[in-house]
Amino acid sequence: MAFKDKIIRNPKTRQDIKFLQLGSETNGKLLEMETTYNAKSKEPPAHYHPYQVEDFTVLSGELTVRIDGQLLVLKEGNSLHIPVNKVHSMWNNSNGKTIVNWKVQPAMNTDNLLETGIGLANNGKTNENGMPNILQIALMANKYSDVFRLSKPPFVVQKIVFILLTPFAYLLGYKPTYKEYLD
Repeated sequence: MAFKDKIIRNPKTRQDIKFLQLGSETNGKLLEMETTYNAKSKEPPAHYHPYQVEDFTVLSGELTVRIDGQLLVLKEGNSLHIPVNKVHSMWNNSNGKTIVNWKVQPAMNTDNLLETGIGLANNGKTNENGMPNILQIALMANKYSDVFRLSKPPFVVQKIVFILLTPFAYLLGYKPTYKEYLD
């Protein structure tokens, strides 16, 4: 379970996340984190948040952002607001470390999604880009579709495919989240 000052590290994407304020402390209004993108971190898949906005402020270094298919490079002191449903991805393409203040509103269960994904990466249950296999993705996509959606294929196609894969995922022992990652 996320708590103030807890740090989780993703060895695959080269990103560290420190929880600063949690939804449980802000009546669900805000999840605030400080994330460190280590040099040459991995670009995550393009995604969007159907019910949340995100605000990023670069504290040091530079952050590469892909939004609406265009690349931006944010430098120290720059901020970026990502509205609901805006497709984006971000990473550190530089040779130095980048530190970013990251706010998600409302918090919802984003902390659990982050802990689950990073827990899987730490246990070697993802590929080199930090993505789990399709059966694990199906369960996580169903559970967390209110906070995170992949941009492709269209959501309705994802929903149908993931619902069809769900029984097979459960039969093979997969879960949408794992207690050990949320402790």
